[in-house]
Amino acid sequence: YFHYHSPVFCLQIKDVEVLNCEYGKNTIKFLRLHREGKKHFVKEVEVCTHLRLTSAQEYLDGNNSLVIPTDTIKNIVLVLAKKNGISTLEQFAIDICKHFMTTFCQVAYVKTYVQEVPWKRLHENGIPHIHAFICAPDGIRFCEAEQCRNGPLVVYAGIKDLKLMKTTQSGFEGFYKNEHTTLPERNDRILCGELFCKWSYGECKDFDFDCIWNQIRECILEAFSGPPDSGEYSPSYQKTVNCIQMHVLSKVSQVQVIEVVLNNTFYNVVDMKNLGLINDKEVSECSKHSLSGLFRNTQP
Repeated sequence: YFHYHSPVFCLQIKDVEVLNCEYGKNTIKFLRLHREGKKHFVKEVEVCTHLRLTSAQEYLDGNNSLVIPTDTIKNIVLVLAKKNGISTLEQFAIDICKHFMTTFCQVAYVKTYVQEVPWKRLHENGIPHIHAFICAPDGIRFCEAEQCRNGPLVVYAGIKDLKLMKTTQSGFEGFYKNEHTTLPERNDRILCGELFCKWSYGECKDFDFDCIWNQIRECILEAFSGPPDSGEYSPSYQKTVNCIQMHVLSKVSQVQVIEVVLNNTFYNVVDMKNLGLINDKEVSECSKHSLSGLFRNTQP
């Protein structure tokens, strides 16, 4: 998400220089309905679009003559959705950036964020419904696109709020210990977390964004879980994050840079001896931590 930016000033010996001043419209929420005969298709999205102008005169002098009102920004996003549709989130973000760059000469920089509500077609007895949907939040898809005037249009994509768990084949041993360490070593524990993953495609190209996004999602699941009949041992959350990144980079050549954050849900087995029970890792209390990593693809 973007935030409203007040101008950033750099104080020098004699002068004050404006380093950055952006503004824009956040949380433009709408549903785009597409019909093919009786069959309906939906895309519900949330869009945030920010601009930086060639002049900071609205900040410095109160001169609004170059300012594109945020209400106009919202209307442009809605009109583009109406005219172009939303074939993919990435293409819609590209359409928004290109529109502001080609329509307004006073725009020096544009950045837009698009996030999708995970509606999926409802099935009844295995038959897909023509106009009924269910919200199935198994990971939220999002993308970003940005461009400076006379510069390349750069596209990012990602998935967030993807909740993953495996109930064994995970441990944490051999870590640094000192007088403050109370955490016991474990060679069999629950590995659970909420994953955020963002990657860069670099300069905008004619990619099949839907296909690549689904491929990366499958890579994430494969690297996290391991083979379905046996799994794969994880010695730490950090190693799991690294395995996800390396697996994606090895399988998806279009990805230039990948960032993964795994918000760890830590399960601590409850000692029930005082309650007269033996708890064989069946009941656990939970708490949360966060781990992240950033990797770049160095292949040409």
